[in-house]
Amino acid sequence: MGELSVSEIRERAKRVIERVNEASAGAGVPVTLVAASKMNDAPRVRAAFEGGIRFFGENRVQELEEKLAENAYDGAAVHLIGHLQKNKVKNVVGRVDLIESADSPELLRLIGKRAADMGITQNVLLEVNIGGEESKSGVSPEALPELVEQAAEIPGIFVRGLMTIPPNDINKQITCRYFEQMRKLFIDMGAKKYDNVTMSILSMGMSADFELAIAHGANMVRVGSAIFGERHYT
Repeated sequence: MGELSVSEIRERAKRVIERVNEASAGAGVPVTLVAASKMNDAPRVRAAFEGGIRFFGENRVQELEEKLAENAYDGAAVHLIGHLQKNKVKNVVGRVDLIESADSPELLRLIGKRAADMGITQNVLLEVNIGGEESKSGVSPEALPELVEQAAEIPGIFVRGLMTIPPNDINKQITCRYFEQMRKLFIDMGAKKYDNVTMSILSMGMSADFELAIAHGANMVRVGSAIFGERHYT
């Protein structure tokens, strides 16, 4: 199947928004839809914006910078949803509304220092590797409480919640268990009282399972292929 046209992206964006709104109403929780725009150029991002998308997520810093230069996100918020390398912190802090993929005290300190030097506070989510997969970044569930405690001591950042990418499993019951575990972590971490930590965002769920994620507590979902079509890696 070839690339979708901009008109197709526009219409698919509208449909995904409808689906998110339906799932949100069913769960009784407002949900933010983030369009994962990896490998989609500025015109395709603008097509999704015209379809109603107001939040975009980028995996790669280089793509983020290119699209910022092309004003691809004008009128919308942009998140970094991919792994952030320490040497790229300076290219991201202050340029995105939310870094969803912070997963170590070292990275958080670098983000905080850069933000403090700029006189701003950078919003972040802590990424949890809920399935313990070696191929994925993220803090382990067991180490999360300590990371939250460490994050609370770092100036320049504000922890807004948690993000995860569970193992890709065709068994939806297994996926639901991961979502439930994340929801419990989210509640447990929310019971802790720190000045710069608040568990207001639980970001989980993608194209194949965002409705399940919303039913299990997600209030932010990251949807790519359902809006832009399948990515073509060449």
